[in-house]
Amino acid sequence: MSTPIGGLTRVVLAFVPDRVNNRLRFGKPTYEIVLDRWRSSAHFLPDAVFCRVCWLANDYGTTVWNLSVLQAGRPGQPLQRMAGVLPGAQRLLHVSGELKVRQVLQLVDGIEASGIAPTAVSPAYWQLLHGRLSARGPLPDYTLERHAAHLAGEVLR
Repeated sequence: MSTPIGGLTRVVLAFVPDRVNNRLRFGKPTYEIVLDRWRSSAHFLPDAVFCRVCWLANDYGTTVWNLSVLQAGRPGQPLQRMAGVLPGAQRLLHVSGELKVRQVLQLVDGIEASGIAPTAVSPAYWQLLHGRLSARGPLPDYTLERHAAHLAGEVLR
């Protein structure tokens, strides 16, 4: 893999029926490149938030379930390295396993149903959710009040 152009974060996506499904659940790439009928790449500006969902399967069913909410980094910023994300990103939330991935997807659906774009959600919420899932604690909803507090804090920056 080559270095991304202009400080963008490149995310490799793939789809092979019944075998591989690496896709974006949310996020607004600056542009996308279709490599062939199975592979593409999405390119994000610094600080963009996006969610990548990965499933791998074999003849017996789905073997790997991963979901990551990531924030694209700025040039020179220390980033976490992960497969398919170049040069890396800040990992706000990462879960593995069918149950946890389904829980997060339900929360994302709820956020969208409340009229909030998941890309606008406070990064601190994704980190809190990661901690709660890791500790098997109760999962907090992202409410309109929580979102208003996040937006108020952004104004003060």
